[in-house]
Amino acid sequence: MARRQDGRRILESVRILFVAESFLPHMNGVTNSVLRVVDHFAAAGDDLGIIAPQWPRASTSLRTSCGRRVRVRRVASAPMPGYSAVRIAAASATVLRRRIDEFQPDVLHLASPMILGGRAVVAAQKLGVPSVAVYQTDIPGYTARYGMPFLENATWQLLRDVHNRATVNLAPSTSSRDELVSHGVENVELWRRGVDTSLFSPSLRSETLRAKYAAPGEKLVVYVGRLAAEKQVADLKVIHDMPGVRLLIVGDGPERDALRREMPRARFAGFRSGTDLATHLASADLFIHPGELETFGQTIQEAMASGLPVIAPRRGGPIDLISPSRTGWLYTPGMLDELRERASDLLFDDAKRLAVGRAALESVRKRTWPVLAEQLRGHYRQAIAMQQGAVGAAR
Repeated sequence: MARRQDGRRILESVRILFVAESFLPHMNGVTNSVLRVVDHFAAAGDDLGIIAPQWPRASTSLRTSCGRRVRVRRVASAPMPGYSAVRIAAASATVLRRRIDEFQPDVLHLASPMILGGRAVVAAQKLGVPSVAVYQTDIPGYTARYGMPFLENATWQLLRDVHNRATVNLAPSTSSRDELVSHGVENVELWRRGVDTSLFSPSLRSETLRAKYAAPGEKLVVYVGRLAAEKQVADLKVIHDMPGVRLLIVGDGPERDALRREMPRARFAGFRSGTDLATHLASADLFIHPGELETFGQTIQEAMASGLPVIAPRRGGPIDLISPSRTGWLYTPGMLDELRERASDLLFDDAKRLAVGRAALESVRKRTWPVLAEQLRGHYRQAIAMQQGAVGAAR
């Protein structure tokens, strides 16, 4: 527990309150990251709490992998029009200030803050609680994908206001860090994401599962992620039409039915998780993520840990993750002929594909969640020290 010595706080462990813009039962990259670091900090003995949007019949506690229970303080929310899987929290800064004050955290962790996180950071400022804001979702980019480019500047203004109220800001890739800085966000550090190398592994490759999706002799190309407009899954039509190739799409979302109509030969596996997801990845030959708005690219890391070469656009997070011609390929955004050419290069040269897959696996071996969580603890301590320094300077 935290204790005080000579009027200063000496942190033997950290009391952390997570404010998650998105959380269970909706599983996405934000939820997954929160779950991973909560698991680590719970096992380490830190005191934890979570504030998250309310869902029908949503649990108010989370059982971690070490058996500890973490209380989830739910706040009123409503489904986003047109995409009910996303909830918009309606709690005011006053309500959040009360929740934060009840928990008495050493630091506030803001997971992909926007509406809920924006109000929480205002409350934290008033209470003198340091905060670490983790940028994870390219919402300004999403506005264009959903036919609202006129909102992009306003969205950046909102994000800039939210993040500049935080004590420390964390970006998941050099590209997203540079973009935040270019839009006037201050105190930006780099914090990447971990991958569970004990779960995702080439050893899970299953010929039985392959036979379920692909005919003998066919190469199996897999995509994992939400089936939503911003993921640009329809771009995989150029892979779907390649002779001798079978496309496997793992995930669910509002674009599912349209994608089924557009790519009738593709196999749709629906949402998968845990060992089931890891087995689907390990049983494929190549992973492609066509989305151009990825701030990091967690499923790319999971595919690499599964021994797959990977292909993604040369934009955003994948630039940091993929070493061209060594662990996969990057292609020019929008150039789908180039995507097809890169896929052919790997799919029809078995020796090269296997060598690139081995290099991809080696590149992520040390990016485990425990390592990344302890880096995050360092950022918490940095934010706490900055807050203490600001208070001392004001006296």
